[in-house]
Amino acid sequence: MTVVGPFGLSVRDQALEADVQTGLAAVEAGLLDATKSDVPFITEAAQHLVLAGGKRFRPLLVMLAAQFGDPYAPGVVPSAVVVELTHLATLYHDDVMDAADVRRGVPSANTRWNNSIAVLTGDFLFARASHTLADLGPEAVRIQAEAFERLVTGQILETAGPGDGRDPVAHYLDVLGGKTGSLVAVSCRFGAMMAGADESVVDTLTQYGERLGVAFQLADDVLDIASDSHESGKTPGTDLREGVPTLPVLHLRAAAAAHGRPEDLELVALVDSDLSDDERHAEALRGLRAHPALEQARRDTVRYAEEARALLAPLPDGYAKAALAEMCDAVVHRAG
Repeated sequence: MTVVGPFGLSVRDQALEADVQTGLAAVEAGLLDATKSDVPFITEAAQHLVLAGGKRFRPLLVMLAAQFGDPYAPGVVPSAVVVELTHLATLYHDDVMDAADVRRGVPSANTRWNNSIAVLTGDFLFARASHTLADLGPEAVRIQAEAFERLVTGQILETAGPGDGRDPVAHYLDVLGGKTGSLVAVSCRFGAMMAGADESVVDTLTQYGERLGVAFQLADDVLDIASDSHESGKTPGTDLREGVPTLPVLHLRAAAAAHGRPEDLELVALVDSDLSDDERHAEALRGLRAHPALEQARRDTVRYAEEARALLAPLPDGYAKAALAEMCDAVVHRAG
């Protein structure tokens, strides 16, 4: 058993490991090349998060999905670069919207420079992703455009909040399908499609990626409450401090509304108050860590991961399929 990719994913076949490692190394080189500019400062800003590392979750999925066709096909690595550049661009924008201080264990771009630099650097990365994408053909451009529309729509829906009478949890899961599931689904789709896999395989892997992406974000929601900064790579409770309604908070509010327990109502009031004060923020984190809402969010994470795993059933057995199934286990493990 060897280890490759995010979360210490184990790969049990030397040929598959070699393919994945070679592919990810090529993606890394492609990311550095795509983030170079004739203006040194732009290169520095654009490579800020590239050089910080990261799980490369999406490129890894591209490489594994490509195993169901020709993993050496010329479009596989560039498509992985496209999805990772797109993801990185959204992180620059997210950190501005969330007023985040830390990303991947380093100061966020908005903290190191300012909001304007962070937003414009994200735009630069989107432009570079589009440039690479153009060489992959009109179908790839259309797929990426649709995914990007869903991603932005998810962000807008999150900002706007649920409409009157809409269940906040259902609304939030729809948001995650757009914000996170869409690009993870495209990662799987591009890998299989660029490798020339059968259309049924491409469709199966796309659906798998959608659910895995939601599970991945739900695990992040749990980590935001339950982890320390070493484990998650960013300041614990960042979403909580900024008033972002993650799943544990939504489950807490639902429990308070349904049962009216004084301790739940008190915790909701604390969570909804100004948490810029470090002591109040720490108190809110302690309360959520002890509340059943956190365990309920963990169960939701497991449910989406298991749905993703079940979708793999029609695929031919092999090491690539086993690795994709293990990705589901890895996501659940992140959530504890």
